[in-house]
Amino acid sequence: MDRKKIYNPESTENVNDRKIFGGNPTGIFELNNIKYQWAYNLWEMMLNNTWFPKEVDMTRDVNDYKNLTTAEKTAYDKALSQLIFMDSLQTNNIIDNINPYVTSPEVNLILVRQSFEEALHSQSYAVMVDSISTNSEEIYELWRRDMMLKTKNDAIAKIYLELAKNPTETNFVKACFANQILEGIYFYSGFTYIYTLARSGKMLGSAQMIRFIQRDEVTHLVLFQNLINTLRKERPDLFTSELKAEVIEMFKEAVQLETDWGQYITQGQILGLTDDIVEQYIKFLADERLSAVGFDKLYNVSNPIKWVDDFAKFNDQKTNFFEGTVTNYSKGSLSFDDDF
Repeated sequence: MDRKKIYNPESTENVNDRKIFGGNPTGIFELNNIKYQWAYNLWEMMLNNTWFPKEVDMTRDVNDYKNLTTAEKTAYDKALSQLIFMDSLQTNNIIDNINPYVTSPEVNLILVRQSFEEALHSQSYAVMVDSISTNSEEIYELWRRDMMLKTKNDAIAKIYLELAKNPTETNFVKACFANQILEGIYFYSGFTYIYTLARSGKMLGSAQMIRFIQRDEVTHLVLFQNLINTLRKERPDLFTSELKAEVIEMFKEAVQLETDWGQYITQGQILGLTDDIVEQYIKFLADERLSAVGFDKLYNVSNPIKWVDDFAKFNDQKTNFFEGTVTNYSKGSLSFDDDF
């Protein structure tokens, strides 16, 4: 699979000839003619969701963190360290590994925007770390010392490294599924733990920051679900029985990794997050993601912690859970089920 040319004046490709990959674009962003309307709609949604980390008040979290139990503090640090890794990985992965092969300008737009948002999340975590930690280096270096964390990080990066080493069409499609899994499963033990603290009145600034981050991640999830579904129509030949079997195994591995991680950081000591609840929630998320890209569910379980969805949502001019005041941050909203 070839990288696209950034300037290609010999191209005579028209809008109807555009492809997710394998096209022949000029390099000019002609956005008055759109083939993939879902991509342009998502671009506008991402712009409407613009926010900045320093808008979030972390003042109370400084004292809250000092008063967390040892188990709560350890879980917070580990969850934050894992989130830092994933957004760091995605900032580079999207630009260096995925976007160079995408030959549709409207899809290039949203991939560039996603990479910006991943970088913004890295700044968000820096704000969180600086607010609560007397030794920020300890959290940033945790991935080197905690073998459970490093094992998860290595597994997440594996598919992306395969694409970088061997950029075939099949590896590109697998990387799209890997992105869907990362955006739709791997973040959620950390998100849910921080929401659990907020539900008890602790670390409210952190939870507000995570709400902004998660709203972005939902758009990223929708992005890759639409990419996969579009590729299934454009290139059905790539969706072989062998690929489908590999994807199922990727999901099973992700469920095991995220379940183990969620149980590891909570250690059964966090009220409202038993080992069974963590496992069922991750399996529920996996089924939702599989259904969104035309696969059968694997687990057929219900959502055991529906209250998490309420904490994560933004609703214009509605009282926000954490401050009891009206929030105007959200100019746009998006649910897990939205398609374009």
